[in-house]
Amino acid sequence: MRPNMPLFEYQCSQCEYQFETLVRGSEMAECPECRSRKLDKLLSATAPPVVRSGSLPIAGGCPPADAPPCNPNCCRLP
Repeated sequence: MRPNMPLFEYQCSQCEYQFETLVRGSEMAECPECRSRKLDKLLSATAPPVVRSGSLPIAGGCPPADAPPCNPNCCRLP
């Protein structure tokens, strides 16, 4: 299993370009448009973990045919 990679989202204070970049260790991010280092770090949503077992995924998809309906709006209900 790979560790989480430090991928950050930024907005450049100089040209207002928004981008994401991989930042490791003591590296400093730089705007790919104007090369400025005056950046604002943006809040970003994290991705849910990937399920690699026989269990149901965290979100999306229908339950197996032998499972009870997942909710009142389940895709398997008539």
